[in-house]
Amino acid sequence: MRSTVENILKEKIIMIVRGIPESDIVDLAEAMWRGGIRIMECTYDASGKIPASETAHMIKTLSERFEGRMLIGAGTVLSREQVLLTKEAGGQFIISPDVNEEVIKETKKAGLVSIPGALTPSEATLATRAGADFVKLFPISQLGASYVKALCAPLSHIRFLAVGGVNLGNIRELLKSGACGVGIGLGDADRDAIARGDLDFIEKKCASFTEALGK
Repeated sequence: MRSTVENILKEKIIMIVRGIPESDIVDLAEAMWRGGIRIMECTYDASGKIPASETAHMIKTLSERFEGRMLIGAGTVLSREQVLLTKEAGGQFIISPDVNEEVIKETKKAGLVSIPGALTPSEATLATRAGADFVKLFPISQLGASYVKALCAPLSHIRFLAVGGVNLGNIRELLKSGACGVGIGLGDADRDAIARGDLDFIEKKCASFTEALGK
């Protein structure tokens, strides 16, 4: 069985799920899976409005339901406690918006894949030295593929994931520029579709991305 790192390198797309009710999460994941998605991130709520325990329970539900079919991990992880909650829930990777050495080290100690967020060469290098498996280049929307290419030239030892503003118009260019994968979030249209139960809309969106990569 491939490792989590190998799966991310192979699949290249991580779908980011934020603020979706637990009652909808399994059906949403099934629609994503039908669309070819094999990696899904459930994000913690930094505002605290959604308890971390609730997000961890969703990760547990998905990890059990999709075992062997889909990798499930956590996003917006800002503390050691959230790393441990994710580990206990069966999550397999930790994604953060920043470079927090304590979170990175706790993630590696827990045996999970570490993906902190960075934007500058110094941040990316610091994350890698701390033990990160990948670096989430975020937000990439304003800087584009040219920035990815410029960063990958001197930092070819770092595995970058491009996140923030990834769409059908730029996904191939981002990968061609050196990113080894991307993170794709849900937009307003996706949330509206989920609210009205139109999961075919989600499936088709996911399929359009996987087809763009020739999957």
